[in-house]
Amino acid sequence: MTDFDYDLFVIGGGSGGVRAARVAASEAGAKVALAEEDRYGGTCVIRGCVPKKLMVFASEYAGMPDEAQAYGWDMQRGGFDWPAFKTKLNAELDRLEQVYRRLLSESGVETFDARATVSGQHEVTLSDGQTKSAKHILVATGGHPVRPDLPNAHLGIVSDDIFHLENLPKSVLIVGGGYIACEFAGILNGLGVKVTQYYRGAQILRGFDDEARGLVAEQMRERGIDLKVGTNILEMAPAKEHDSTSEGGAMGGTAQDRADLAQMHESAATKGPVWVKSTSGTEGVFDVVLFATGRDPNSKDMGLEAQGVKLGRRGQIEVDAYSQTAVPSIYAIGDVTDRVNLTPVAIREGMAFVETVFKGNPTAVDHDLIPSAIFTQPEMGTVGLGEEAAREQEPVEIYCTSFRPMRTAFAEKPDRVLMKLIVSIKTRKVLGCHIVAPNAGEMIQLAGVAIKMGATKEDFDRTVAVHPTMSEEIVTMRSPMRTA
Repeated sequence: MTDFDYDLFVIGGGSGGVRAARVAASEAGAKVALAEEDRYGGTCVIRGCVPKKLMVFASEYAGMPDEAQAYGWDMQRGGFDWPAFKTKLNAELDRLEQVYRRLLSESGVETFDARATVSGQHEVTLSDGQTKSAKHILVATGGHPVRPDLPNAHLGIVSDDIFHLENLPKSVLIVGGGYIACEFAGILNGLGVKVTQYYRGAQILRGFDDEARGLVAEQMRERGIDLKVGTNILEMAPAKEHDSTSEGGAMGGTAQDRADLAQMHESAATKGPVWVKSTSGTEGVFDVVLFATGRDPNSKDMGLEAQGVKLGRRGQIEVDAYSQTAVPSIYAIGDVTDRVNLTPVAIREGMAFVETVFKGNPTAVDHDLIPSAIFTQPEMGTVGLGEEAAREQEPVEIYCTSFRPMRTAFAEKPDRVLMKLIVSIKTRKVLGCHIVAPNAGEMIQLAGVAIKMGATKEDFDRTVAVHPTMSEEIVTMRSPMRTA
């Protein structure tokens, strides 16, 4: 018998929270409840990985007719129908949300479509007024995009708003240089939008291998994106205040649609063109300004600090290796902890939580050597250390090749790819692998297995190449390009 309503109460219906709830209920026999104030599936399914990747697929068709003609096909490029695509996209997201709901129900998890706050070390209060007790509370509320501290920043939109645009703009300014900014630059460019991108730093994709991110930037420009580094917004205002007209025009939709969208997303997606002055002194008018300048954890006004949970400077919940907070009964996983903000990591953290708390098998989360992909165009896949980080740690050899792949070389396109290995001189282990190429995400997953197992450069060398492929270069690079 227990003195609590539940063994576990999960706050947040994203991938991490749902997995933890399901496994605790179905495999550990726990009595579990979960509360979600928005849509089940969280950032990844509803407003992140899934819709974004489907948009990547859509955008990549733009270049196919030209390439097909080089291979003898008589194909003509047509127009892109955003409303038709959006309708099908929303239907797919609705389907996936129902899958999440069904999985919870079939696992015996009780769900509440309500906001939950922590009102005690073993208590949560729902927005409908109910109070529930639980032996353990798991916070898995994710994160949200933020706008910069800039006058008139409300005129811009954030990544969540992209999926709700009634019509595609003709021109967009993307502010930011991280993976979200660069992915949407490629997507919108492929869909026919005139894309300008500002990044205040010297090079986009800070934190990734310099050589790899340099090639991505080069290829983005080659594909028509007006990428300006060392540049930021100095001023912005409604274009009408500057007697300007937009090249792209304002968004469509009824007045009620526009009011609803603004209320839902606090965005300027329907407010008309925006005038922008940059730090370099140039001025321009854009149909939409998209801020992709960072994300913060969803921990505000949840009552956590009042119960003794410690929060970091940006609101991230501080946890130990077992995802436990300073309050023994309260745990947190996923983006709200700001450790490694990837959906598969949140799922792993949820599984480790169940092992630790409900299966008597204390399991620390392994955040080392996590492969990841950036769905820029071309894609970047990465696992382990970049060259710059590796050489600060120990002496390394760099194996690298960049070339025009067979498929696009035949079509006389300028696309280049890159394959790169970082190797420890002392242990011969491959410390990092970086790929810039079409489908790099598919390739890095398999390379990640070998590197996680501790493969050496000689292990790679002993592996027979699959020919003719781009990926064969990973096992055919025999001589280091340089040591560092």
